[in-house]
Amino acid sequence: MARIAGVDIPNNKRVEVGMTYIYGIGRKTSTKLLDAIKIDRNKKVGELSEQEISMIRKYIEQNMKVEGDLRKEISMNIKRLIEINCYRGYRHKNNLPCRGQKTRSNARTRRGLAGKKGIKRK
Repeated sequence: MARIAGVDIPNNKRVEVGMTYIYGIGRKTSTKLLDAIKIDRNKKVGELSEQEISMIRKYIEQNMKVEGDLRKEISMNIKRLIEINCYRGYRHKNNLPCRGQKTRSNARTRRGLAGKKGIKRK
């Protein structure tokens, strides 16, 4: 298994797909990355040489924010929104959807189970 950015990438996957195991790299980003380094996308991860793996590592370190750094930046952005008491921060704080969705009939995953509140038993 190749280890890139602290993530083990399985040997049997194509490089293009294997790169998506890293948080912050999707299919489109992995394609751009591999084109920039000039590595064949259809090659398996197990077939990569140490030199190619080190090139990928170096490119990611220099040009991208991935894994822990990206997670930290996103959480800090959300904390900032909550601190300044803006609408989106309020929605995050109260576990409600913050991108304009309706909540009267949907948003069950965000609001919780339906019908639990207000049930009275004898």
